[in-house]
Amino acid sequence: MPAKRPAPRLPLLSDEQLSAPQRALMNAIRSTPRGKTMNPRGPFAAFIHAPAFGDLAQQLGAHCRYHTALPPRLSEFAILCTARLWRAQYEWYAHEPIALKAGVSAKTVADLRAGRVPKGAKKDERAIYDFIHELYKARRVSDRTYKRVRAILDDGAVVELIGILGYYAMISMTLNVFRMLPPEDAKLAFTEPK
Repeated sequence: MPAKRPAPRLPLLSDEQLSAPQRALMNAIRSTPRGKTMNPRGPFAAFIHAPAFGDLAQQLGAHCRYHTALPPRLSEFAILCTARLWRAQYEWYAHEPIALKAGVSAKTVADLRAGRVPKGAKKDERAIYDFIHELYKARRVSDRTYKRVRAILDDGAVVELIGILGYYAMISMTLNVFRMLPPEDAKLAFTEPK
């Protein structure tokens, strides 16, 4: 029998419970491509409790998802790396199918989920993987690691990569602190701490 999932720490508000600022935020989210399938258990279920902040966060998120110079495959790969490092269940649940559709291989996704180095990943994915892991471990990256990423991304795209990593670290923290998990019928990607 699977372990009981922890309940969210914030109430999941229905449309009828929203204040005017919360409703405006919800409408803004629903007007974007990701809002068409809005699930109240994601990060926006937390952001709705702080609508001014939530609006700024969702605008940054829309840019990170749809308007950076990174190809979707590399952007989604970086998001999955971040989700794995934070063991952010909902982030993984939301982005695994997007990453697969964008061209990240199933083997690479499985390696990331298991916490293994994705040795069979494409060369550009490995450069980004090493960059992300070195950044998290050392809080900086070496010239060698930087040059590997710079060989595949121009200056602006490297800045946007850092923005994607920072945004999805914030999303991961939000999801983890407020226990925003995937739907009950979805298998969790990672073991939940007791």
